[in-house]
Amino acid sequence: MINCTLKPSPEPSNTEALARVVVEQLEKDGVEVELLRAVDLDIAPGVTSEPMREGDAWPGVHDKLLQSRILVVASPTWLGRPSSVAQRVLERMDAMLSETDDEGRPVAYNRVAGVVVTGNEDGAHHVISEISGALADIGYTIPGQAWTYWHLGPGPGPDYLDDERGRDWSHRTGRAMAANLTGVARALAAQPVGAPPG
Repeated sequence: MINCTLKPSPEPSNTEALARVVVEQLEKDGVEVELLRAVDLDIAPGVTSEPMREGDAWPGVHDKLLQSRILVVASPTWLGRPSSVAQRVLERMDAMLSETDDEGRPVAYNRVAGVVVTGNEDGAHHVISEISGALADIGYTIPGQAWTYWHLGPGPGPDYLDDERGRDWSHRTGRAMAANLTGVARALAAQPVGAPPG
């Protein structure tokens, strides 16, 4: 799970708080989860999996993506859009479009992905669509209802950690999201998608 909050650790992250509901369900389903806070890492801008400069943390994140069958990108909503950190992560993942495995499949094939979004303004469905669309382009399988969100839009208002309203729905949706991701990941492991026809 990559948390794309703009808040560096140890500042509390609303996005991480909701994402942890998904993490808990994944772990109940036997999935080992690692949560990265991208803003804490020195991820250089670019569209390659190779280091862009000395100290670039992206190659290590890329290695983790290749070791994972499930990816969750979590982002706050800013101005109705994914965070700039989420955009940087997706731009670096763009390089995976041209990377293939030993059988000639794009490296994201047979991996599943979902999205968690928080914000105190409207726009969650737009953010989910942008991130899900990018992940599908890269080759991830996006199961049905592979997302959850929380917001009290429209307009400014309290944050997820400040208000209990709507949390029950977001948590139920988050648990369903985790179950769907796990189920489809297991199905793809048992019956992998082959390389695209030449």
